[in-house]
Amino acid sequence: MHLSGAVLLLTFLVPPLWMLDAGYATPPGDPTADAPFALLIAVPLACVSLHVMVQIPAGILGTWLGRNGTTPVKYGSAVLVASALSLLLLWSLGWNAGGSSILTAWADAVVRGSVGLAGYMWVMRARPGSVRHGRD
Repeated sequence: MHLSGAVLLLTFLVPPLWMLDAGYATPPGDPTADAPFALLIAVPLACVSLHVMVQIPAGILGTWLGRNGTTPVKYGSAVLVASALSLLLLWSLGWNAGGSSILTAWADAVVRGSVGLAGYMWVMRARPGSVRHGRD
């Protein structure tokens, strides 16, 4: 899961548009105009939240649900679980980010999470000659 977290963090080098819009939504004369500096906290916090609450459970459940299938089946299962978990996370937070819709944030979270999950599935792929689990 460390690889998927690192890949997820790398995707946040380009912050989501909804986060940039929320950071620059204050007028220049407003005392809270320092909101763009809040991105320095919001980006890592969003990354950690997505990794802990979406990516790790999705990777584990996707691997378990697709345990008898191939790597694409496992990856597809993990992405479906990540889609559901990210929607549940955004809905439970009462999503409202500068007028951005929940679907925009959800799509962004799913794309970023699925890139990280691809790294996890690459590590967890079945290797030829690996130990078989009692089925010879």
